[in-house]
Amino acid sequence: MYNANHTLGGVQSLVTGTMASLRSGLQQHLERLDEIFSTRGDFVQTLRFMQQMTDSVVKQLLGLPDWVRAETDLTELADRAATAEYYRWLSYLLLLILDLVICLMACLGLAKQSRWLLTTMMVCGVLALILSWASLGADLATAVGTSDFCVAPDRFILSQTQGVVGSDIVHYYLYCNQTLTNPFQQPLAVFQRSMTTMQIQIQGLLQFAVPLFPTAERDLLGIQKVLNTSESSLHQLTALLDCRGLNKDYVDAMFGVCYDGVEGVLYLCLFSLLSAAAFTLMLCAVPRAWRNIAREREYGDIDEEDPFNPRARRTNPQTPNHNLQSLCSYSSSLGSQSSIHRPHTANTTANTTAPLTEYMNHTALFGGTPRYENVPLIGRGSPPPSVYPPPFMNRYSPTMRATYLSMTEDQNRHFHT
Repeated sequence: MYNANHTLGGVQSLVTGTMASLRSGLQQHLERLDEIFSTRGDFVQTLRFMQQMTDSVVKQLLGLPDWVRAETDLTELADRAATAEYYRWLSYLLLLILDLVICLMACLGLAKQSRWLLTTMMVCGVLALILSWASLGADLATAVGTSDFCVAPDRFILSQTQGVVGSDIVHYYLYCNQTLTNPFQQPLAVFQRSMTTMQIQIQGLLQFAVPLFPTAERDLLGIQKVLNTSESSLHQLTALLDCRGLNKDYVDAMFGVCYDGVEGVLYLCLFSLLSAAAFTLMLCAVPRAWRNIAREREYGDIDEEDPFNPRARRTNPQTPNHNLQSLCSYSSSLGSQSSIHRPHTANTTANTTAPLTEYMNHTALFGGTPRYENVPLIGRGSPPPSVYPPPFMNRYSPTMRATYLSMTEDQNRHFHT
């Protein structure tokens, strides 16, 4: 649109500039030459002919379309589109940043199991959800409106330019076919012929009138300069009025709006739709996470050492292993002591009955009867084993067999006492 506006503005400036130079500059020189050549009728007739040619050129230039009368300024329209695009880009950037912050806040709230973070995230999530649906509606409306325009953009432009620019001119620039004739061909041809004829007349006057009227040379050279400038403007005007430049700008604009623009709006619709779906799922999943956090906090308030705590019950089966390990360590330590030191009857009996007596005294002290439940098997009066060692003792060394026999003898004495 900026390029098309530059082209149209260039055409208008060339037309107005050429008309101004022909009307003011050329008219002044012709009036002075009319006074100088007052005594020569043929020279005055040549000046009258040049005046008629100038009026004809101005009339042809006035026949060109007046671009100033167009109601829509392409520069203003392009500025509005650029402003709307800038705010569109800024709003979607802020929406994306808001979505990312809400997602990070949700992850942080779930990691720390913080209720106030989850509450804040839910409020912001509802806001982001509303903005996502609103942006989706705006994008869909824009896509539908742009698609309706792109179905028949030529018809829309013809309706907008009706009564301002001729339909033949609009068709020439919209389609730019070889079969279409240039609507400005006749005015430009008249302009070119008039410039050529006037140049020939000035050359004749410079050749025949200057020797007779030397003071006329300055005005004749001034007229020749104006004609050269006007002819240069004619070439530029012919190039600008050609349909290829404006048609290329029109095709580029329609391609940008109807292909790149609609495709970009559809991608924005997809982004808004995915964002709305994601926040909807997130808001549906927050209550479940809230209940899990509340349940874990209720479990966290229970004492871990409480025997009625379900967690304590789950960890209780590990305690017999520790008791068994202590029992085994006690038995192994007793066996190792018996193997190192030669057992004596009195000492062994005293050492054996000491833990049992101490346990029974503690039991009687707390009001209970002496019992043998929790006394280690080595310290209890278990029935005496067989006199002969078990068969598995044959696979052990003599030292270990002697240790086993000494332990059985001590238990036998303790049982009889």
